[in-house]
Amino acid sequence: MESLSKEEQAALPVAAEPNTHTQQAYAEHGAMIDHEIIHEEQIAAAHPELLWSRIRHTLREPFAEFFGTFIMILFGDGVVAQVVLSNGEKGNYQSINWGWGIGVMLGIYTSGISGAHLNPAVTFANCVFRQVPWRKFPLYAIAQLLGAMTAAAVVYGNYRSAIDAFEGGAGVRTVPGYSETATAGIFCTYPAEFMSRTGQFFSEFIASSILMFLIYALNDDANIGAGPLAPIGMCLVIFGIGCAWGWETGYALNLARDFGPRLVTYMIGYGPNVWKAGNYYFWIPMVAPFLGCTFGGFLYDTFMWTGESPINTPWMGLQRLVRPKVNETREKWTKDLADP
Repeated sequence: MESLSKEEQAALPVAAEPNTHTQQAYAEHGAMIDHEIIHEEQIAAAHPELLWSRIRHTLREPFAEFFGTFIMILFGDGVVAQVVLSNGEKGNYQSINWGWGIGVMLGIYTSGISGAHLNPAVTFANCVFRQVPWRKFPLYAIAQLLGAMTAAAVVYGNYRSAIDAFEGGAGVRTVPGYSETATAGIFCTYPAEFMSRTGQFFSEFIASSILMFLIYALNDDANIGAGPLAPIGMCLVIFGIGCAWGWETGYALNLARDFGPRLVTYMIGYGPNVWKAGNYYFWIPMVAPFLGCTFGGFLYDTFMWTGESPINTPWMGLQRLVRPKVNETREKWTKDLADP
């Protein structure tokens, strides 16, 4: 080095010092940001301008459920509003079934990152049978409920003038069973007048069981499955349920889809009859879908599913409840044998 001139020495490459921190550039978009933010606290601290990116990464699954449910209700309630308020001139019952099917399909495409549940009962069944963490259940359910409420409010705001004209005056708001020009049924479901309480419950229970059974069938690659066409398959499932099981109760199938918009109608002036109608029918779409979806998932896993499920464990999963310590010990021994 001493034999080289100063100019030649300056031209030589300089090796990086060990442990030198090399700062990388991070764009606002892209997977790198989210990956580094969640695993590298130093990067998050060094980029305070990316606060929203950190929030989004933490809550993007609930956000997905919110917007997926929002899209579903936007199309579902929207098509019912158009058919009802036009006295059937701009559609019919099949239009409603297609509208709901398309709404579900587009909602699934919107919320794929979260699993596209769009329904607290579906989330519950997935927690039971598909190892979805239980901590996600309240977050998903709240997001789904808020998404449904927001969409119902948007539909109401858009069709408010048409509702005034249909009901017979500004501010007149009535509920099915109390008026021939009722419009509350645009937003949530009301049973046919001839339905008994038992009939109401089992109509929703059976339809919800079918829904969950077919959701698992469409997502089971070992049984043909639908793969990337699952959203289209779900469109047909909802259309079929509407055609076969929709007349008696309106096929709510979903606490968020029914209770959220029902609560909105109560707040905007439809009054307490939204709870009293159908002999206090409102609680059935809140309870029956949970039992129905759980039963539908149980049927599929018992007779068709060969993957990971409580049904495919000793005592159909009950051993985990009865003898949890034994199972923990067995798992520890298995791990120790695999990794001595």
